[in-house]
Amino acid sequence: MAHIADQTIRFDKLGREDVARVGGKNASLGEMVCNLGARGVAVPPGFATTSDAYWQFVDAAGLREVIATALTDMHEGRASLAETGQHLRAAFLKATWPDQTARAIRAEYAALCDHIGREDADVAVRSSATAEDLPDASFAGQQETFLNIRGADALLDACRRCYASLFTDRAISYREAKGFDHLKVALSVGVQAMVRSDIGGSGVMFSIDTETGFDRVVVIDAAWGLGETVVQGSVDPDEFQVFKPLLTRDGVVPIVEKRLGAKLHKMIYASEGGGTTRVVPTSRAERAGFVLEDAEILQLARWACVIEDHYGCPMDIEWARDGQTGALFIVQARPETVQSRRDAGAYRSFTVSEKGRKLVAGLSIGDAAIAGRVCLLDSPREIDRFVDGGILVTGNTDPDWVPIMKRASAIVTDRGGRTSHAAIVSRELGLPAIVGTGDATHVLHDEQEVTVSCAEGDQGFVYDGTARIEEEMLDPAAVPETRTRVMLNLANPAAAFRWWRLPADGVGLARMEFVINNHVRIHPMALIRFDQLQDQDARAQIAEITAGHADKSEYFVDRLSRGLSRIAAALYPKPVIIRMSDFKTNEYADLIGGAEFEPAEENPMLGFRGASRYTSERYRAGFALECRAIRRLRAEMGFDNVLVMIPFCRSVREADQVLAVMAEEGLERGKDGLEVYVMAEIPSNVILAPAFAERFDGFSIGSNDLTQLTLGVDRDSELLADLFDEQDEAVKWMIGHVITAAKTAGAKIGLCGQGPSDHPEFARFLVECGIDSISVTPDSFIRVKEQVAKAEGR
Repeated sequence: MAHIADQTIRFDKLGREDVARVGGKNASLGEMVCNLGARGVAVPPGFATTSDAYWQFVDAAGLREVIATALTDMHEGRASLAETGQHLRAAFLKATWPDQTARAIRAEYAALCDHIGREDADVAVRSSATAEDLPDASFAGQQETFLNIRGADALLDACRRCYASLFTDRAISYREAKGFDHLKVALSVGVQAMVRSDIGGSGVMFSIDTETGFDRVVVIDAAWGLGETVVQGSVDPDEFQVFKPLLTRDGVVPIVEKRLGAKLHKMIYASEGGGTTRVVPTSRAERAGFVLEDAEILQLARWACVIEDHYGCPMDIEWARDGQTGALFIVQARPETVQSRRDAGAYRSFTVSEKGRKLVAGLSIGDAAIAGRVCLLDSPREIDRFVDGGILVTGNTDPDWVPIMKRASAIVTDRGGRTSHAAIVSRELGLPAIVGTGDATHVLHDEQEVTVSCAEGDQGFVYDGTARIEEEMLDPAAVPETRTRVMLNLANPAAAFRWWRLPADGVGLARMEFVINNHVRIHPMALIRFDQLQDQDARAQIAEITAGHADKSEYFVDRLSRGLSRIAAALYPKPVIIRMSDFKTNEYADLIGGAEFEPAEENPMLGFRGASRYTSERYRAGFALECRAIRRLRAEMGFDNVLVMIPFCRSVREADQVLAVMAEEGLERGKDGLEVYVMAEIPSNVILAPAFAERFDGFSIGSNDLTQLTLGVDRDSELLADLFDEQDEAVKWMIGHVITAAKTAGAKIGLCGQGPSDHPEFARFLVECGIDSISVTPDSFIRVKEQVAKAEGR
């Protein structure tokens, strides 16, 4: 007979070595209480029942034989999974507590109430299987959690229901699939002081990017009320991403993503201490506002780093904020089980082309793409309708959906964030998924042929019909060393983290206009002169998009700096050269509100673009916002690896004017290590290279425009496509000349373009000319690196 002391253990007496006694979840809570409190990590107090208590309960009620017989009947086909689970749960719920175990739980609960200073304190009651939360298996959601439990009798009832939940249908099938012996898995119950997040907020965070494995960001999801809505995926939460290497630098705020979630509802107490909860709509103010302030985001991120450092592996963490005190707490932590096991060597790159009409969009999970037929289901009870290999489309998922999800080729849901059930299980199964689309179940229909693409960054898209999908295996470990630096061309912040494993020497070209077009979407002058805007449709769109920003110009600076920060973070601390905006007037006019501020030009390619805009009264104020975004990126967010490049600078006089304007806006060349480059893409840049070298730190050859302007060929003309040749002798003379001039002047020089990857002999030519760097698209990086190594070897 076990002693009463063997039935319960306080968290502050537990550690990681106690998994066999109290399961992974409770052992982890004890580990944090004992070791991380001194480092500032707040964990609510509590205690755990032991595996001995579970077996004593089982044996006192004669349940071992009941379990063994029921499972044998299921294996031999005499009972279904559902019948087996129902029978076993009923047996547990009818069983009575052994007196000794009941006394132990009552005594420990009374001690916890004394410690908290509240009689009949409300507690959270969570299941922790003794095989749970191991690094090679995720039991997330397999057993039950009961919140808002008050009083010893209610606590004992909740503990009994936890025991019964060891035999839910989903828990049985999961253990069957993983090969766990049901009679060797015990259940511990964690009893933890309840954080009043029902009137505050809560969520989940990972110490690693769950989509790419990028290990230098903390990803935080946040929603109002109890955290079950985030875990279950029934709410679209706010999402924050924090860059870990800059968290320790004083005075910087390295929050690289702040995405406002819809947060349409929240879970709250149904009654005080009654153990029941209910879901209610959120207020307009709650939907429009972020759950967390910047200081709270940074505090949680620092805690995630402390926890990860202590455990020595990426972590999956649940947090809560008490609505009465405003205090933050960590309520669970377990090893992350997907990216931490992913092969860090070779990985797949998908390219989707010949796409049909875009039907729906949401958050992308994974980085694959697949075509197939939609199977639209409302409930997991419709499993008989599901066709193996189909694309599962539904509102959202919970653990009951797992048997269907295992048979799917992709998953699309209306609701949920990156830490929702659908997202977590999709990652573990290796399936592409798009969550939080809002309307997939309304737009898509059964047996519709679609393409699900998660290969285009943070946003995933469902396209009509079957697109062309190409897959390529990339192996960063096989990349040769080169003297010539090979850098990346990046434009899409959403996809930047995909390429962090590539051994690139930095980012040679980050196109600001792409970020403006996709992340900001509004013409900067329409924000600055919003009150004078004549286009009423544009006014309405801008008002809606910038809601929450009293200063509409601040919206531009905030969105642009955060978008660029993800590119800056991907290869930090290596240099990231950001080219200031280089839209043509017709492209600027396509931005929301842009038509009123752009002239109509016969030939925008040779018109009002690049440096000429920055000092013009037509755009000077817009350029000031671009400069503010760069200044924030470097000074306030800490990304001092960011350098600046000026495009389409026609003359030395124009160069002097632009540099003067930049200095007025706080971007003075040479100050705080700021380097400023210029594109070499106009013959005048080549002819006067020594003069440009006096004013800039380096050049980047834009081979497309240089070819166009050297040969007098419109690069977009289909009729002249055969004449457009980067390897024409005249173009090569221009390139060779500017490389020699730059080297003579002591300026750096590189080239950004597709030519080196398409033509091995072109890469050899650049190396022979002595170029410092070549910047290419990520999917061609390895090929170019190999070509450069061969050229250097010659």
